[in-house]
Amino acid sequence: MYKYGQYCPVAKALEILGDRWTLLIVRDMLTGTRHFNDLERGLPGISRGLLAERLRRLQQMGVVNKIDRGNGRQRTEYQLSPAGEELQAVIGSLLTWGARWAFNDPEPDDLDPILLLWWMRDRVRVDQLPKQRTVVQFDFRGAVNESYWLVLTREDVSVCLTYPGFELDVLITADLATYFQIWLGRTRFSDALNKGLVEIDAIPALADAFPDWFAYSYAAAAVRAVTAESSTIRVL
Repeated sequence: MYKYGQYCPVAKALEILGDRWTLLIVRDMLTGTRHFNDLERGLPGISRGLLAERLRRLQQMGVVNKIDRGNGRQRTEYQLSPAGEELQAVIGSLLTWGARWAFNDPEPDDLDPILLLWWMRDRVRVDQLPKQRTVVQFDFRGAVNESYWLVLTREDVSVCLTYPGFELDVLITADLATYFQIWLGRTRFSDALNKGLVEIDAIPALADAFPDWFAYSYAAAAVRAVTAESSTIRVL
């Protein structure tokens, strides 16, 4: 923790929240992540030791509560305290500011296909899925490994980095950068499809339904709003 040596609310807040990764941990907890392993998967690049240290610090400062459920594989749960929940407004303001001033075309280092699939797993609209198990293969041009899979059921969604062994139902082919922009709201799925930036190989019923299986990123609405605002300004 860095001490600024200033008797100022902003300085005191940054002594708690200004360390690398801390606000991203809070971001993910605000969207429902509760377990250590899930936080780690959503923050590629953070070490387990550093994540543990950041969580301890947030506990000590009253931002996070650690709860032992006492049974089950993931018995330890982290929850935001009222002070942590109040950071929703802070994260929301950063999201809007970032969408307007800092969110340009993705750079190669920004594009982690496993993280994208993990985000997609957490935003599946299970009520929109077919009743039977559905296997989706994503062939991402520009990824280290070209193919990844989601195995979708109404009870569970799995991310697979190797072929899951089930019959394939949907094949999505897309540039990885394009799909990130779809997920984050910079490009609409229908527009990318019409321009040939995304291709779907599936029976018509599944191809038509596929875009509705996901709620897309929590950030997408803000990004779309800023994009629409910028387009209006350019037209005027």
